[in-house]
Amino acid sequence: MHSGGVRRAVTATAVLASFLTVLSACGGAGNSGATQASDRASRTHAATAAPTGVPGVGDRLQRRIPSASRQVVAVYGDGKDSADSTVVLYTKHGSTWQRERGWAGHNGKKGWTTDHHEDDGRSPVGVFTLSDAGGVLPDPGSGLPYTRSAAFAAPRWWPASHWHDFDYVIAIDYNRVKGTPPNDPTRPEGAKKGGGIWLHMDHGSGTSACVSVSEQAMRYLLRTLDPRQRPVVVMGDRADLAA
Repeated sequence: MHSGGVRRAVTATAVLASFLTVLSACGGAGNSGATQASDRASRTHAATAAPTGVPGVGDRLQRRIPSASRQVVAVYGDGKDSADSTVVLYTKHGSTWQRERGWAGHNGKKGWTTDHHEDDGRSPVGVFTLSDAGGVLPDPGSGLPYTRSAAFAAPRWWPASHWHDFDYVIAIDYNRVKGTPPNDPTRPEGAKKGGGIWLHMDHGSGTSACVSVSEQAMRYLLRTLDPRQRPVVVMGDRADLAA
């Protein structure tokens, strides 16, 4: 395991009963159609980064990025009602945000919202910390605390294309308790505000609220995100991000 990682053993039986509630945000069949990876990759932000802010992110959200954060996963949604997005990892060097990698991805199948609620099919716009990871597969060398459990497995009544969605996941700290496994069902702001919103593996279409990228991207993020760098995700459609 990566030196920054902490393996936490959990049993499938301890979380399986509550896991179906968690899955409501992350899974289910999305929009049809294959990912147009090459097309959207060409629209990824250039490697040259702005010296004082994450590219494409306006003052409103920029101010919400903690001053101690040195890693930002930016999710640029194609449009308010679009399930397509581009995911870019930036690292701060001095006062400069440097682009490290970028990937095509997906977000909520109905797009984005600034007022997310359970089952609305939209991903929440905002800035959220990234504290915990896990999945069905063994820890690939995660810098974040990693919980491996069969309880992450997607239900087999979902389409087969979704069965590996949660082989790797990174919890987005929206309405959850940091420092717990990603599939912990606790919702501090109540169930109506939704939860169980993750970065996870892509199945080629929109999610219920999560952000999805390729397995290669998930491995890279798991191995690169470092708690000492205070990683956060800045996510939303491009218009909301730039506001």
